[in-house]
Amino acid sequence: MNKNLKIAIYSGDIPSTTFIERLIVGLSGRNCHIFLFGFIKHKVSYNKSISVFAYKNTKFHKAIYLLKYSSLLFLFKNKKKRKLDNILKKKSKNLLLDKVKCYPVLWHKPDIFHVQWAKGIGDWVWVKEFGIKLVLSLRGAHINYSPIADQALANMYKEQFPKVDAFHAVSKAIGKEAGKYGASKDKVIVVYSGVPKRVETLIKPKQNSFFKIISIGRPHWVKGYSSALDSCKLLKEKGLEFQYTIVGGKEEIELAYQVHDLNLENEVILLDTLPYSKVQENIANSDLLLLPSVKEGIANVVLEAMSLNTLVLSTDCGGITEVIKDGKNGFIVPIRDPEAMANKIIMISDLQTTEKKEIREKALKTIVDNHSEQHMADGMLALYKNI
Repeated sequence: MNKNLKIAIYSGDIPSTTFIERLIVGLSGRNCHIFLFGFIKHKVSYNKSISVFAYKNTKFHKAIYLLKYSSLLFLFKNKKKRKLDNILKKKSKNLLLDKVKCYPVLWHKPDIFHVQWAKGIGDWVWVKEFGIKLVLSLRGAHINYSPIADQALANMYKEQFPKVDAFHAVSKAIGKEAGKYGASKDKVIVVYSGVPKRVETLIKPKQNSFFKIISIGRPHWVKGYSSALDSCKLLKEKGLEFQYTIVGGKEEIELAYQVHDLNLENEVILLDTLPYSKVQENIANSDLLLLPSVKEGIANVVLEAMSLNTLVLSTDCGGITEVIKDGKNGFIVPIRDPEAMANKIIMISDLQTTEKKEIREKALKTIVDNHSEQHMADGMLALYKNI
């Protein structure tokens, strides 16, 4: 094994999601060199142990980018270039774009190529032909429900998963789910997502005159917002003074219609997506984060809320019980059960201040013990070194 591993973290976009960016930064400076390939959305300043090889989404820039790496490979690695060209011709739907994506990877040749989204694994199995180890992250929708609704995707997973050298699972539950598509149990390593240590100013006492509930996430059926709104109707009937905010739900007509239909215009607020700092602020100022999902890996927003001193109520979805212990460091209800959800919210709102404080402290300890950025980076580096 090289002293300094060359690890490509690939999501396709630069910068990527908050949690993938945390992994990138967390790994940097740990006797490894991080390579980022793909389409650059906007310029990001990384430290010197992170190298970016990216193209802009214009025909001119892609052409220059392709010319550069075509020339380098032709002059110095022509045999390998011809081999890759033959591989791409057999499977490609857009040969020029595939060359734009793949040539830089062949030229820089990392030791490990870590694909972040399972749906893209078929594009990258070729790296194994050149001695590069292939790692795949198992995340959310790509594993939990997309292959159930898409037989072609399920078949692709069954074909490609056995070729992967190691799988990074964000929960035990999602690792088990991936086993249905050929992910070998002994290749699945659970590394929980990490959240940063919070600035103390974000962690403050709640001073709301009514019970503030918040949910964060795109308005997709899997997020269970329909059940949450049905629960809100019951809360209103039971006399609880509350406000429920769904961040990311503003443009969803089905949610707006349900709010109107249930006469919840004064209790429910549908907001547009917000910058990450504003999301943190909204969570920190809420009494309860509600995760009404039907299916999840481990929702990152749950970890965020626990680190921000906000109580969490989640449905029993995916790997959530690997984090939340009902009544200990948070609360759990069955999926698609508005009445159970409403009853639990009322119970939580009625807790004494000292009881809420104790649960929040246990939640924060859970994050510190199992979900710090350092834990995540250490776990991923161990996975890379193992293969």
